[in-house]
Amino acid sequence: MDWGKLKSFHAAAEAGSLTSAGERLGISQSAVSRQIAALEEALGVSLFQRHARGLVLTDSGHTLFRSTMEMATAAQSANTLLKDQQETPQGELIVAAPVAFGSTWLVPRLGGFMRKHPDMNLDLRLDDSREYDLLKLEAECAIRLWAADKADLIQRKLGTVATNLYASPEYLKAYGMPRTPQDLDNHRIIAYGDETSMLDVMSFACRVGRDDSPPRQAALKVNNVFAMLRAVDAGLGIADVPDYMAGTMPRLVKVLPETVGPIFDLYFIYPSDLRRSKRIAAFRDFITAETEILRRPAMRQN
Repeated sequence: MDWGKLKSFHAAAEAGSLTSAGERLGISQSAVSRQIAALEEALGVSLFQRHARGLVLTDSGHTLFRSTMEMATAAQSANTLLKDQQETPQGELIVAAPVAFGSTWLVPRLGGFMRKHPDMNLDLRLDDSREYDLLKLEAECAIRLWAADKADLIQRKLGTVATNLYASPEYLKAYGMPRTPQDLDNHRIIAYGDETSMLDVMSFACRVGRDDSPPRQAALKVNNVFAMLRAVDAGLGIADVPDYMAGTMPRLVKVLPETVGPIFDLYFIYPSDLRRSKRIAAFRDFITAETEILRRPAMRQN
């Protein structure tokens, strides 16, 4: 089978539309359509049903898609291995990380890595709503706030991230300082807005002191921890945020300091197939050195 036609089919199956597939492949929508039509003619089967909402795979399409997924993963693996044939680490490395940690802690430190490894370039993918599949090389390594659950992944614990309740001076002047967790019943709460995410524990302010009662109603829900911090800084309420993030805004006030919020273990994770990757080793050594402070009892105000 023609690999070019298979790539067009695979991209369309993943994207669910010819236009998106064309954008992904860097060719026109009509070229993708012609490639798929030629493939269907050669195979003598229909691979897609065309609907107004997009493309839907037929049974034959599903069968072929399973094969092209394996082919795409193998091609990506071969490409990755070729990047590591050089004596020094070079080429692109795809790194996944949580939005807040990546944007507020990791990015400001990347200058040192890039100066030390000028032949490498990073594709940093920050996302809280999805977990990139490392075994399929959707990313080649990841920084995560929880341990890996697959045997073919290698992980190294980087340290501990502590969280606490914070408010702005303006908010506390207007609403007063809570003295007990129960006092939060009379305050405006900022909560993490996605109950399906493991980061939902960041809605700690809704639950603390409410063991036998329903959680407090949040005045604001937002599915981004960095946005929660900005909301606190804007005086919109009290939220549980990581201490290292609050440390970037020293004017914020820790509320109920004796009531510590959720604590996360931070991990660097990568596929076992890449254990000999020079690019992975370079980034692993960098992130291990930079996170030395996290391996103290808890990361606070750093």
